[in-house]
Amino acid sequence: MLARLECRNRRWRIGLVCAEDESSRMAVEWALQRKFVNVVFIGGTEIVLADKRFDRYRSHISVVRAESRDEAACTAVRMAREGTVDILMKGLINTDNLLRAVLNKEHGLLCKGAVMTHVALARMPSYHKMLFFTDSAVIPYPNREQRVEQVRTIVRICRQTGISRPKVALVHCTEKVNGKIFPLTEDYVEVIRMAKEGAFGDCVVDGPMDVKSACSADAMRIKNIKSPINGDADALVMPDIEAGNCFYKTITLFSQADTAGVLAGTKVPVVLPSRGDDAMSKFFSLALAAWCCYGEE
Repeated sequence: MLARLECRNRRWRIGLVCAEDESSRMAVEWALQRKFVNVVFIGGTEIVLADKRFDRYRSHISVVRAESRDEAACTAVRMAREGTVDILMKGLINTDNLLRAVLNKEHGLLCKGAVMTHVALARMPSYHKMLFFTDSAVIPYPNREQRVEQVRTIVRICRQTGISRPKVALVHCTEKVNGKIFPLTEDYVEVIRMAKEGAFGDCVVDGPMDVKSACSADAMRIKNIKSPINGDADALVMPDIEAGNCFYKTITLFSQADTAGVLAGTKVPVVLPSRGDDAMSKFFSLALAAWCCYGEE
C-alpha cells in the first residue's frame, strides 16, 4: 500500500491536532519522507517549530496556533469542512475533546445519515494477507442498522485498498444462529440476506463464525463448516466493542501485528490512535487514511 501511495505522486493534507507527543511527530515525519503528505500542525506549534527534524520539510508543513486543545480541535474540524485539510489526526489531545468537535451537530464532520465506525487493518506474520476488522473503538453494541453500515463501510474500504470481492466474516463465539441465547446472530441472518441481494455490491458475507474459522481453512474443515469464506477472510465484523478491542490489543501484543485504524462515516478520514499505539502504527494509519482519500477520488 505504501509503495502504491508513493507512485501516485500526490500529497494529502494532514491536519495534526496538538502535536506535542513524539510518536505523532515521528509518524508524520516518516510520511513526509515517503512524500505522500503535507502537514498542518494545529496547536502545539512551539514544539513543532523547535523540532529541527522538520527544517528540511518547511515547504511541506505549516502551523496554526491555538490557545487550547478545544480550540485546536474546533479549528481542525473547521479546516476539514472547508477543504483545507484532507485528513485529521489526533495528537496529544483527549479523544473526547476531538470527538466533541467532530460530532458537533452544526459544525462537525459526521455525514448526514451516516454511522461513524472505526475500521482497523492488521498485518500479522501468522496470516497470509492484510486483515480488516471493525469496530474496536466507537460503537459499543451495534444494533441492526449500525451493523449494516459497518458491513457497508468495511466492504467499501476493502475495495478502496484493492480487494475487488471482499470476504467478510460476521464474528461470534458460535456458528449457529440462536436468537434466544445470542440474539444478535439473528441480525447476522438479515445482513447476509442483504449481501446476497447485492446491497453491498460484489462481496461475500457469512457468519456467524469464530475468528479461527474465518481465517483458517483447516479449522473450517475440522469443524465441518461450509462457508464461502473458506478460512480466507479479508475482513471481520466483531459482535461488539468488547470483542473488537480485545482482539485489537491481543494481536498487537501476542502476534506482533502492525496495525492501522481510521474513523469512517465522517466527511474526511480521522486517524484516532489509541494511547498505546506507537509511531509505526500511527504512520500506517496515516497511510490507510490517505489510501481511503485516493479511493474516493
